[in-house]
Amino acid sequence: MWKFPDIGVCCSLTDSQVKMWIFWTLLLGLSGVQSMFSVVTDTVLPPHALHNPTQLNYGMAVTDVDGDGDLEVLVAGYNGPNLVLKYDRSQKRLVNIAVDDRSSPYYHLRDPEGNAIGVTACDVDGDGREEIYFLNTNNAFSGQATYSDKLFKFRNGRFEDLLSDDINVQRRVASRMAGRSVACVDRKGTGRYSIYVANYARGNIGAHALIEMDEAASDVSRGIIALTDVASQARVNKYTGGRGVVVGPILNDARSDIFCDNENGPNFLFRNNGDGTFTDMAAQAGVADRYQHGRGVALADFNGDGKIDIVYGNWNGPHRLYLQSSQQRFKDIATQAFSVPSPVRTVIAADFDNDLQLEVFFNNIAYRGSAPNRIFRVMRRQNADPVITELNVGDASEPQGRGTGATVVDFDGDGHLDLLVAHGESASQPISVYRVNQGSRNNWLRVIPRTRFGAFARGAKVVIHTKQSGVHTRVIDGGSGYLCEMEPVAHFGLGTDQATKIEVYWPDGRSLARPVTPADMNKVVEITYPELSYTQAEVSQIRIFALMCLRSDVFRPVWTQTSDLFKSDLSHFGYLLTRLCDSILSFFAEKIINSDQLSASLLAAAPNRS
Repeated sequence: MWKFPDIGVCCSLTDSQVKMWIFWTLLLGLSGVQSMFSVVTDTVLPPHALHNPTQLNYGMAVTDVDGDGDLEVLVAGYNGPNLVLKYDRSQKRLVNIAVDDRSSPYYHLRDPEGNAIGVTACDVDGDGREEIYFLNTNNAFSGQATYSDKLFKFRNGRFEDLLSDDINVQRRVASRMAGRSVACVDRKGTGRYSIYVANYARGNIGAHALIEMDEAASDVSRGIIALTDVASQARVNKYTGGRGVVVGPILNDARSDIFCDNENGPNFLFRNNGDGTFTDMAAQAGVADRYQHGRGVALADFNGDGKIDIVYGNWNGPHRLYLQSSQQRFKDIATQAFSVPSPVRTVIAADFDNDLQLEVFFNNIAYRGSAPNRIFRVMRRQNADPVITELNVGDASEPQGRGTGATVVDFDGDGHLDLLVAHGESASQPISVYRVNQGSRNNWLRVIPRTRFGAFARGAKVVIHTKQSGVHTRVIDGGSGYLCEMEPVAHFGLGTDQATKIEVYWPDGRSLARPVTPADMNKVVEITYPELSYTQAEVSQIRIFALMCLRSDVFRPVWTQTSDLFKSDLSHFGYLLTRLCDSILSFFAEKIINSDQLSASLLAAAPNRS
C-alpha cells in the first residue's frame, strides 16, 4: 500500500510518489482542508483611522524601526501617511507607532504630503542601524515628479530626512523622478549599502539611480551624511520603464548582483564586477524577456543545486520561473497554470507551511473584475526539474482585492511566516493580515546574519545542510516583490528534518560555517560578521603590502611579488585592498600595531631597495 510520503525526505521521491503526492494535495486542497491562509485582520489589525486606515497603500518593508530587536512593518501610504506597524505582545495586535505627534521619534516617517509607493531599508552609513527610503511619485506616472523621495536616518533622537539636509540639497541628489521599486545593494562589500532606484523614464528623463553615502565628504560620528548618485559610475544609469528590483548573489557566489524586470523594454541582469561596477548579462543569460512587462520579482533556489533562480510576474503576460544552469543560463520551467497571465503585483517566494518546499505567492490587483491571488508549491526532485502544483490559497484569495504590495514577517515569533497585503491604486482598502493554516508541527530555523557594523546583512546568502533533504539556500532580502522588501531573515521550514550546519556568505566574499545542534532547532540564530585574524607571517606580508600602497610608484611590482598568502584568499585581499586605499594608516593602527609604532614597523618590514 502506498504511504503518504514523509516531507523530510521529499527530495528523494520517485516519480510515482510525486504523482500520488500531487493527487492527494489537489484532493485535500479542493476540499478546503488544506487551504494555506486564514484571515486574521479583525483580531490582529482591524480597520482603524490610526492603525489601519482605509487609504491607498502600496509597498511594504520590514526592519527594526525602533531598535528594540523586534521587526516592524513599514507601509508606503499614497494618499495618506506612511505607517509603521509594531506587534504589541500584550494586546496581540499590530499598532501604528508613527503617530501624528511632533514629539514622537517616528513623526517624520508619516510624511503625508508624499505619494509614496516604494520602500526599502538598509544601513547606508555603517552605524549599525538601518535607514529607511520612501520613493514618492507625486503627480507623475513617468519622468519628473513634483516631490522628492525621502531617506530617513535615526538622528537626534528621531527620524530625519537626509535628502533635506543642506549638504544634500546643494548636491541635488534627491530624486524627483516617478520611480517604482527601490532596493538595497552592498555593491563593494563594505557593509554600507546603496539604494537602487528603479525610475520610470520618459525619454531621457529619469534614469535608474544608485544613491549612497560619499564617505570622503561625510562624518558619521556627527550625523553628517553626504549622499551621491553613483549610477553612472556603476554603469546602471539606464532609461527604461523600471518596475521590479531584486538583489543577491545571482551570478556571483557571494557578491550582490541586481535583477530588474522592466516595462516596455528588456529586463536587466547586472553582474557585479567586484569593483563596484556592473555589466548587464540579461541577454546572454536568457532573461531579457523584452516584449513583456515585469512587475513583482523574487530570488530563490528552487531545485536545491545551490544556484539562485529568479521568479517574476509579467503584467497580464506569462509569469516566469527561471532555473539557473551551471553555465549561468536560465530556462523557464513555468507550467501553463503557473504562467497564466494576470494583473500581477507582488511575487513572494517562501516556505509558508514549513514543509521544506518553497511556495510562490502571486498578489494580483482586481482593477477590472475579479483577480484572485494564487499560490503554487515548487517541489524539489532529485536529478529533475521541480514539480509545480497550485494550492488552495484560502482566505488570501481576495478576488476583489486591489493588491498593490505584500510582505512576509514572523511578527509574533512563533516560527511561522505571516502575510500582509496592501491595497490601493484603483480603490481605498485597508491592509489584510493572514496566518498560515498548515505545518504547525513542522520544524523550522531562522537565521539572521549581521554586517561588520551590526546591521542586517541584506544580500547575504545563507545555506543550511540537513540530515535528510540536502542543502537549502536563502538570500537575505534587500528589496523584492513589487515596491516591497521582505524580512531580513533566512527562514527555513524543515518538515520533520533537522539542520546540521549553517553557512553564511557576505557580499564582500567572506564566509562562515557553524554547526547546528538540536538545541538550535525551532529558534532564531544570529550570525555575527567574522572578524579578520592573521598569523604572524600574514602580518609581515600586510606590513610590506601597506608600505607599498603608500609608495604608489612601487604598488604594482609588489602585488606581483606577494606570496600565495593573498593569492589563495581573495576575500582577504579584496577587503585589505579596499581598506588600505581608503584609510591605510588608521586601519593598520587599529588592526595590527599602535599608531606610535606604525611608521617604524612599516619601514622595518620593507625590503631593501637600494
